[in-house]
Amino acid sequence: MASTQHTASTEPLRQDPVATQPEVAVEPPTPQGTPQTEKTIVDTSPQTEKSIVDTSPLDHQPVQPPTHPSLQVPGIPVADGTADERGRTTTTGGATPNGNLSANPSRAASPNPSALFPHTQVTYDDPDFAHPPPLNYSLRPRKKSIFWFWTLIFLDCVCMPIGLYFGMWYGLTRDQLSANAVFSISTALLGTVSIVEYFIRFRRLWRVNSNCRVIGAKRFYLDWFHWNLSVGWFFVMIELIAGTCPHDPPIRVLAIPASTMLFAIGVELLLVDILRLAGIRAPCRISSLPQGSLLRPGIYAYIEDICAVDGSGGTEFRQRLNLRYQASKAFREMLHRLTLFWAIGAIVCSAVTVAIVFTIQRDAAYIVGWVLPFLWAGVWTAITIPWVQRSLAHEYEQWTTAKWKA
Repeated sequence: MASTQHTASTEPLRQDPVATQPEVAVEPPTPQGTPQTEKTIVDTSPQTEKSIVDTSPLDHQPVQPPTHPSLQVPGIPVADGTADERGRTTTTGGATPNGNLSANPSRAASPNPSALFPHTQVTYDDPDFAHPPPLNYSLRPRKKSIFWFWTLIFLDCVCMPIGLYFGMWYGLTRDQLSANAVFSISTALLGTVSIVEYFIRFRRLWRVNSNCRVIGAKRFYLDWFHWNLSVGWFFVMIELIAGTCPHDPPIRVLAIPASTMLFAIGVELLLVDILRLAGIRAPCRISSLPQGSLLRPGIYAYIEDICAVDGSGGTEFRQRLNLRYQASKAFREMLHRLTLFWAIGAIVCSAVTVAIVFTIQRDAAYIVGWVLPFLWAGVWTAITIPWVQRSLAHEYEQWTTAKWKA
């Protein structure tokens, strides 16, 4: 058969197998008695576009065009059909029962070759984007765990400081226990559950075989929520230590640690969203978002980290959340509104709590300082859950043809 030549090249299409020239894929010869067919895929540019040259007879079925490119995890190149650091060939498997995500996700080269579980790229295999990329995460099977966790937090951070204060302050005489001793004991026992949870998160992220680590980050990075939690606890400890050092502790200062944590989180959420709207790129890594990338709504990193680590969604949830964010404009707008809702609410609640604490009677101030922030968080959560459910349902109803929306 005569060699067919591409108009943009003087090299023949049929290349030597060992040559490192444009990629050539030739279909095996057909059985005897039928016309022999060759299909050649020739790379016509240094980019990813490929033209298909079909030399088959006119009555042969046309070759299907390439599918929609996979959505990209920030900082990790797609490596379909390549080998990972263990020498295994990585290919995209078939679709899952939901018809969207690959059952055998293709792997991308891990930035940490020593990692036991290399960071993987979850590819979106629905070229028509019939539905938004699924998160495959639900709170329903986790209701019991969520209930017990927040019950322990409420007992630890609300009931215990108030109970210890009134029990020791009014249940004992000043000859038995000084004011300094009362608050030293209550402060030492405060936040036991929170501190235990803090170190459980640290262990899950730090261990060598962690399955919830941030995409593209090494062990020492932990995640964005953990660093923010550390900064918040730093300022809370300063308040508690400064409040218990004097002989007569300032009870109003010891009543605002919860408001301080709330204010720190609210300011950080609002600041990230303002920088995003201003077009400023990430000054440092924010969970799975590498330094220098376009910022995302402030609440995005909190959702990613809490669901991946505390909610046991794992690194897979980080990948799926990234795909959903890149594919859906409605999803991005919802996260922006949620960020403003929680950030402004946290700052206002913190300011109101501090204002009340420093104006009302001392004992009442101590109760308000520890109760109001958690009461606000409960109300905001009760509003957020149905709001998000309606937004996601609307997103599915309005979904027509989603294409790449960076």
